[in-house]
Amino acid sequence: MKGSISALLGLLLLAAPAAVEGQFTYTTNGGAITLATYTGTGSAVVISNFVTSIGSNAFYEKTVVASVTIPGSVTNIEVEAFTLCSRLSSLAMSNGVTSIGEYAFEECTHLTNITIASGVGSIGELALANCSGLTSVTIPGSVTSIGLEAFENCSELAGVTIPGSVTNIGENAFYGDTGLKSVTISNGVASIGEGSFGSCSNLASVTIPGSVTNIGSGAFQDCASLTNIYFKGNAPAVSSVAFLADTNATVYYLPGTTGWVSFAYTAGVAAVLWNPLIQTGDGNFGFNSDQFGFDITGTAGIPIVVEASTNLASPNWTPLEALTLTNGLFYFSEPTQPGAGGRFYRIGSQ
Repeated sequence: MKGSISALLGLLLLAAPAAVEGQFTYTTNGGAITLATYTGTGSAVVISNFVTSIGSNAFYEKTVVASVTIPGSVTNIEVEAFTLCSRLSSLAMSNGVTSIGEYAFEECTHLTNITIASGVGSIGELALANCSGLTSVTIPGSVTSIGLEAFENCSELAGVTIPGSVTNIGENAFYGDTGLKSVTISNGVASIGEGSFGSCSNLASVTIPGSVTNIGSGAFQDCASLTNIYFKGNAPAVSSVAFLADTNATVYYLPGTTGWVSFAYTAGVAAVLWNPLIQTGDGNFGFNSDQFGFDITGTAGIPIVVEASTNLASPNWTPLEALTLTNGLFYFSEPTQPGAGGRFYRIGSQ
């Protein structure tokens, strides 16, 4: 009988998270287990797979922490969970996470890249604000909204793609991201909130899909480098200060779309028809002295990029030449490609 008791006790000890008990405190609510506080001194933290939530302030200002592994059992990262973890540089987030709370990673200044879990539906207010070392972020297609100031003052963030699942880009979401040079807004986004990309001083070009119906106050205000704004649909409602102080910005719109006279008047920007065409019926289309070329026509002064691909079924478009249709006409040519098979061309935006 004594041996049986000892054996049972041994099994219980093996089942308990003995290796980490001294590093964490927990709270329970029914079957949910929340990691309440990290009390350890180690720099590499692996959270056990019985944890279902990382609680508010669990790692608040734990400057010793350099890496964190979050298991698939965790569904919720609560408010200020990792705020001011200034040494945190490596974060592995499993796809079980569905919610990231306000300020969750604010001022994690050594965090250079983050892939948000594919189940996350929303990014909380200031969730990654002031992460000055963040250079890249991957936002999954599960995200439906980006919260207020979510990525504000991430000064090293160079590019971002916003998936079409996002219906609203929150106020000041990327405000002050001075390193931001390119933004891809996918079709499906309906609203670009107030100040969303304000003071992104290196943002030079942005393409806005036809799904966008509203651009808020100061959405692109004080973007000193912004020159080309391409719209794929009809003119959305726009604030009179959406492009305030963007003295070099020009809006380009497609043939057949409407509302641009009113848009340009309200927003205080020039609106120009973007209509480049490859001419196939004139004498310049085809081969000439080991060159293949064609005329491109369109509105004078519009910026374009000539791109080529060898496979239309699975195209990989390669930029060949960026130019401006100075007089509304440009002859493009390149050396023939012996043995290269089919070659296809298109005109894109800069």
